[in-house]
Amino acid sequence: MKVFDYHWRLVATAAAFAAFGVFGLCFSLTLFPLALVWPHRDSKQRIIVAIIHAFFRALVAVLVRVGVMTVDVNGGRTLERSTQRAAIVVANHPTWLDVMVLLSLTPRACCVVKSAHWSNPVFWGVVRAAEYVSNADPVELVEAGARQLARGYTMIIFPEGTRSPTRNRMHAFSRGFAHMALQSGAPILPVLMDCDPPAFTKGMRWHDVPERAFRMQVNVLEPLRADELAASGEPPALAARAVTSAIEAHITRHLIDYGFFKA
Repeated sequence: MKVFDYHWRLVATAAAFAAFGVFGLCFSLTLFPLALVWPHRDSKQRIIVAIIHAFFRALVAVLVRVGVMTVDVNGGRTLERSTQRAAIVVANHPTWLDVMVLLSLTPRACCVVKSAHWSNPVFWGVVRAAEYVSNADPVELVEAGARQLARGYTMIIFPEGTRSPTRNRMHAFSRGFAHMALQSGAPILPVLMDCDPPAFTKGMRWHDVPERAFRMQVNVLEPLRADELAASGEPPALAARAVTSAIEAHITRHLIDYGFFKA
C-alpha cells in the first residue's frame, strides 16, 4: 500500500508540474499580448492578477484533493483582508511551493521575482503581464514595489532571495522590503512557512517526493510598522538596516517558537 501511495503521489506531482508548465506557457502567450493592447491599465492588471490567484488556488486544491499535500493556515483572513489595505508580506522561503501557496491565499498580490524568470520561456509573459517586480535593480525594486502598494496590491517578498539553504537556517535578509516599507508607509506582514517532511527544497528535484504527503503550514503574524522599528530621524540606510534586522530576528524567533526550526 505504501508503494502504491508513493507512486501515485509521484505521478500526481509530475502531472501538476506539467500542468503548471503548460498553463504558464499558455498564459505567457495569451496574457502578455492581451496586456499590450488592453486600453485600461488598472483593469488589465486586476484581471490578470485575479486569473493567477484563481489558477494557484485551484492547483493547491487539486494537490490537496489527490493526497500530495495538506495545507494548514493560521491567520489566512489577514491575507484575504489585504485587498482592503495593501501590505508587504515578508516570508521565509523553505520550499519552491511557498510562492504558489501564498499567491493562492492572497487575492490581490504582486510578487518580487528573480530576474532570471524574466527570460524564462514559461514565465516571461506572466511576470510582465501581471507587472511583477524584478529584483535585478535594488533601487527600481523599491520604487516599483512602492507604486504597486499605492495601487492597492499586496507585495509578496522573500528577502532571502532564494530558497533557504537548510531546514533550520535562513539566508541573510536583503533590505529591499525595509526600504519599501519606510518609503510607502505600508505595514509589514511577517509570514512563517514550513514544509514537513521537506519537499522541493534547495537541492531537491521535483521527483524527490517524500515518503508521505507533505504538510505545508502558513502562520501569519501580526503586522508591524517599519517606522516603529527604526529610531526616529535615522538616515534611510540605517533605518532600513534596523528594520531588516528586527524583522529577520522576529521571524527567526517565531520559527523556533512554532517548532519549524528543529534541532
